[in-house]
Order: sequence, then structure tokens, then C-alpha cells
Amino acid sequence: MHWTRRKFIKAGLLTMAIIGLIDSVWVEKFFIETNEFFLGSSEGGVSSIKVVQLSDLHIQSVNYQLRQLAKRLNTLKPDLILITGDAVDKTEKLHVLDKFLGLINLDIKKVAILGNWEYWGHVNLEALKQIYNSNNCDLLINESKRYAFNKKTIAITGVDDYVGGRADIAAALESYQQSDFHIVLNHCPEYSDRIFELSGKKQPINFILAGHTHGGQVNIFGYVPFTPQGSGRYLKGWYEDGTKKMYVSKGIGTSILPVRFMARAEIAIFNLAT
Repeated sequence: MHWTRRKFIKAGLLTMAIIGLIDSVWVEKFFIETNEFFLGSSEGGVSSIKVVQLSDLHIQSVNYQLRQLAKRLNTLKPDLILITGDAVDKTEKLHVLDKFLGLINLDIKKVAILGNWEYWGHVNLEALKQIYNSNNCDLLINESKRYAFNKKTIAITGVDDYVGGRADIAAALESYQQSDFHIVLNHCPEYSDRIFELSGKKQPINFILAGHTHGGQVNIFGYVPFTPQGSGRYLKGWYEDGTKKMYVSKGIGTSILPVRFMARAEIAIFNLAT
């Protein structure tokens, strides 16, 4: 076969398209990256509280990806798993969420909040709460609870969804109890500006954990065609402004389109020095 310059370019473009397709529908969608952070000099053997964030599961089935994720979580043995919304899109999938949570060690404490899809999908919230409760998971809706690990206390404040629900950080902080650490769970990162505005010195926040954006889900070499309502100026990773800190997870599942490109699914691990 005689290769002309035009044929060579066409073959190269076709190869790149095939690789991109495989990456978007298989590699980035099903292989979850782990991002780990050590906060307050907790690296190097210093005692710490290990917190894992799961976001945007959009659970459809307990596939190989989620079975491996459950094994990974059981191996990590975190003190606390925080689920930052969009775990399930419809009531018919609640049994699937229950099955997945059942694969995770029951002794591991879990805390969850709602995302926009729990509302948009008209999920039965009472049934969801019961499933969470049976799997040692508290569902927080504009509420704060205090937990103790390694002789230290940690307050988790869960805010209702900003887009689909009625986010109210002021109401959530009414139940806040003074603790060594304070993490706020907030599905839509755009609402974080309001959270920092109202928290004040009486309810200091170590950091906010958010999700919702999927890291853009499709990121074409820095160009993100779409981010959902409620994302604001945020996309993924850490955002810091003085003492104000927020981590936006790229999440695990997908919505609308079943693909990811340059926005790999992730879990985030936070080691808090005690």
C-alpha cells in the first residue's frame, strides 16, 4: 500500500479518534483514580483521622468498577466516608445503592447529603434515608452532627442541594457543636460562597467538600463545553482563598452522556492530623 501524506494524516486522526473513544467510554469512566491529601502535617506516621469522599455515584448497577471500589474502601479502613450527593437518580435504583453500600464494612461510619438528581429523579427520600440508616450512614439535610475518632471530635455539616432542594447553611449551623474539625458537605460548589459568608468565627470551617461538576465530564484539553447549573466558577480540585478551602470532586458516575474525557472518576482521601 502506498502511503500518501493525506492518507497518513487520515489514519493518524482515525487512530486518535479511536483511542479517545476507548478512553472516554472505558478507561476514564471505569478506572477510578485516588487523590490523597495530608492536612496539618499528618504524613509520616502521625496519628490522623482518615476521611474518604465519594461523590456523584449516579448508581445504575453494582458493576466491576463499584465492586472494586468497595474492596478498596474496606482496605483503606477510613474512619469516615462522606457521600456528597447524586448517589442515585431514581427510586427504582435504591436497591442497587443498598447493595453497593452493603459491600462496604458496616463498622465504617458514613455521612451523606442530597444532590440535585435525588430531587430531579423524584427519589423517595424517606426510603433513601432508611437505606442509609441500615448501612451506618446519616443523611444530613441542613443539619450538623458531631462524631468522635481517635479522641478527637469532628463536626459534619450537611447542606441541602442548592439547585434542586433548599440549601440553608444558616439553618444547618444551628445544630453545629464546637469540634476539633469541621467539614461542610455541599453538593453544588457555587453555594460555597454563601457558606463561607455566613459561617463566621463561631463555626469555623476547615474545608468544604463539593461535587456536582464531574470535573466537566468532557474536558477537551482545557476546554469544558458544559458544566451543570450550580457549578459557578468551580470545576475540580482545591480552591483556596486565605482560610477558605474547598475541594470539588470529579465524582464517580456520569449523567446525560455515559462518557468521561480528561475528567477521570475519582475518590479523595483526607488525612487530618490529630
